[in-house]
Amino acid sequence: MDEELRSLTDRARRESGGSTAYEHLAATGDLDELAEVLTAPGQPLWARELAAFRLGVAGDRRAFESLVLFLNHRDPERCAGAAHALARLGDPRTARAAAALATNELRVAYALHPVRLLVDLRAPESVPALITTLQRRLRPHDPYRAVALACVEGLGILGDARARPVLSEALAHPSLAEAAVHALARIPRQR
Repeated sequence: MDEELRSLTDRARRESGGSTAYEHLAATGDLDELAEVLTAPGQPLWARELAAFRLGVAGDRRAFESLVLFLNHRDPERCAGAAHALARLGDPRTARAAAALATNELRVAYALHPVRLLVDLRAPESVPALITTLQRRLRPHDPYRAVALACVEGLGILGDARARPVLSEALAHPSLAEAAVHALARIPRQR
């Protein structure tokens, strides 16, 4: 069993109190039934999350909107599960949604998983969104160093020369300097 699925099912089992509804949702192979959970009124959060995750990893695009909402959730575990499912969903809207979440200054506290998802996706939106997010994190006393570090590491993985200026700026920040050195080393020099 996939680690993200195991984490989600364990959490959903606890949140549901081990109900028969949980057991049924965890076991069903009926994608239509899972999709119905996303729109039916009165469904608990754990049920919607489990249904969206299972649909997402199955490549069923009916999960897209729910997964984006979970990607922007205050609970990091829900964000991680949503990012995992979105990376496997194959929906062309995913990169645009992740970029919007990563660059939203009002939600920067929840930007870590959208940033990591952008790196996984390697979409055209990835590098510009990571550059924008990192530039904003380079202000003095910015409290979101984990987001900044994820941007630095991600830009190194992506290896795009457009990131060179912002990574060079990151060298001046002690908490980012080592990662910025490694990231810059991964970007090919232009001749």
